[in-house]
Amino acid sequence: MDYDIQDIDGIKIYTAAEHLDCEKKLGKFMEAEDYDLLIDHDADFYGPTPLGGTNGEKNIMFKYRRGIFTEEEQISAYDALRDAAVESQNRGIAAGPRGEKLEVKGRGGREWVTPYQEAVLQWMLNSNSALEEVGQVTLEDIREKYQNPDHEEETRGRVWLRSEVTKEYPDYFGWFDRWADAQLELHEEDRIANAEWVNKKFISGTSYAQSVNSGIAGFFDRYPRIPYGRMTSYTEQNWDKYIGCYPFMRKLSAKFKELLPERFSVQEREANKLDERFRVAGKDTPFTTITVNKNFRTAAHRDAGDLTQGFSNLSVIAKDKEWSGGYLVLPEFRVAVNIRPGDLLLINNHEGIHGNTELLPPEGKTIEEMERISLVCYFREKMRELGEWEYEVTRREFVDDRRKNKDHELWRPLWNGVSPGMWESQEWYDYLLANGGANMLDYYHPEANEGGVSLTDFA
Repeated sequence: MDYDIQDIDGIKIYTAAEHLDCEKKLGKFMEAEDYDLLIDHDADFYGPTPLGGTNGEKNIMFKYRRGIFTEEEQISAYDALRDAAVESQNRGIAAGPRGEKLEVKGRGGREWVTPYQEAVLQWMLNSNSALEEVGQVTLEDIREKYQNPDHEEETRGRVWLRSEVTKEYPDYFGWFDRWADAQLELHEEDRIANAEWVNKKFISGTSYAQSVNSGIAGFFDRYPRIPYGRMTSYTEQNWDKYIGCYPFMRKLSAKFKELLPERFSVQEREANKLDERFRVAGKDTPFTTITVNKNFRTAAHRDAGDLTQGFSNLSVIAKDKEWSGGYLVLPEFRVAVNIRPGDLLLINNHEGIHGNTELLPPEGKTIEEMERISLVCYFREKMRELGEWEYEVTRREFVDDRRKNKDHELWRPLWNGVSPGMWESQEWYDYLLANGGANMLDYYHPEANEGGVSLTDFA
């Protein structure tokens, strides 16, 4: 790829001539052939300049600065955050190709539902017997398609509940094909019913990715099963340790403001709408969340959930600094960055596909014997939906009280305390009035007065 290159005050300014289509690389690991240019010096990198315009923060892809953080700042962040990176199967396509099994540390592997098996189940569930009769799609057609060694594997998916399968099929290996062949002898409605049964009974309801060492610190927004703003588990359980990252985060925020003032201003404006107790290092930073990765070679992906108009801030901390590789690659522009401990990379992770090359440990060591901790700091877009800290705490207490109350009409073993429509229920209005007060109820749920809640009862 061609780049326009300038040197301004010791900073290399690159402008890419084009933006390549790299959608097919999503979920795949980055290799040396995915980049032409390796950045290991202070640099600004722009996508193609808008027609008739000039470079600016609209087409900036990244700004890289070396040696921003002092050794003391790095060590404080390392001690505060390194333990947030734990084994996870929740990183989607960023975790890379699935392999033959979902490997779970200390528990062996669980077999994926393969793309072929998914296709067979969908073929049966969608009632394709009419297509089969005219020769358009058959079970053998599906098998032939997925036997092709060039057929691309999925990178995220479901796993078989082997213990459930073996109750019906003790001879586990090869059971699926035997089951599928048997369905061809059945009427269409029975075939569909059996496929629905297998889908529900034999497959885990959770979607997984391959295991990696990755976690989050700081704060998180509401989620269907956890419908309240909160500290992440790591932050809540390690608060005294966590606050040690404040000097590092404040320096990062200051450099963000200096290097990208427009993006910073937008992100700070949104952050200022939040209760400052939901911000990393309080009011001193425009971030809500820190993703902490350990020796994690991310596959090509785009980040999701961060503020679209904001920017991600990436840095690396480590006590052991002797490694090679691990370059962050943006294949759409055929450029890679060699980010080292103490450096700062401001990067448009939301729009640009990115992933890492292989991380190579120093001679005589294995990857397990070294540590490369990367920090990605950002503002989670859905945090804007949160109320003040006390309101979110009351939501949490409401859920917990319901979950623990065995006399609740919805209680059942393993119930998480959540139910449809709970936040528009009289039960919630009464609870909020009693525990948060009339002002909080009126502010967040003015509709409650229309539902007949009597504020005077609690005066």
